Amino acid sequence: MTNPSSPPFDDAAAVWNRRFTAEGYLFGTEPNGWLAQHAAVWPRGGRVLCVADGEGRNSVWLARQGLAVEAFDIAEAGVAKARQLAAQAGVEVRYTVAGCDDYAWPQAAFDGVAAIFIQFADPALRSRLFQRMVASLKPGGVLVLQGYTPKQLEYKTGGPPFAAHLYTEELLRSAFSDLEILALDSYEADLNEGAGHHGRSALIGLVARR
Repeated sequence: MTNPSSPPFDDAAAVWNRRFTAEGYLFGTEPNGWLAQHAAVWPRGGRVLCVADGEGRNSVWLARQGLAVEAFDIAEAGVAKARQLAAQAGVEVRYTVAGCDDYAWPQAAFDGVAAIFIQFADPALRSRLFQRMVASLKPGGVLVLQGYTPKQLEYKTGGPPFAAHLYTEELLRSAFSDLEILALDSYEADLNEGAGHHGRSALIGLVARR
């Protein structure tokens, strides 16, 4: 049993490489629902970054919508699967193997940033990550983010078992106080995103413009 006080991802690359080496796609190959619902905020041909994109389900779908997509993930195994998924879909995505602190974040470069279930990040990493995401947006660029709320600890259908990693509306309003919040919803839904996110879930979604 995991010690609730211990860091969940001491060696994040090893953890996620192990998970993504398994057969199939851990979170499926279809896009996240919140992302699909709000992707129209980005102009066709717009430059969009997918943060910690895993096996590519979101980046590939966005590229299929006509966006110029870049994505990174710390797990080489995940990026390899993402590249395969992109090839099967006949789209181009610029993939990079990198962690959130290692990625070469450009400044004011993206029309959009997609941050879907990036709750591996503890509060310290989350603070750095959120700041970099905002700084990478062009003026007028839009962030689309999805995560779990603390109630997810009751459902245990996905996400980390660490309350400090989960989001509340207050946390997101504070973290993105420099952005114009277009949507911020806490809700429950039944997810069917592969074996990784399956069942009743306590969710929160944000759409915010720089």
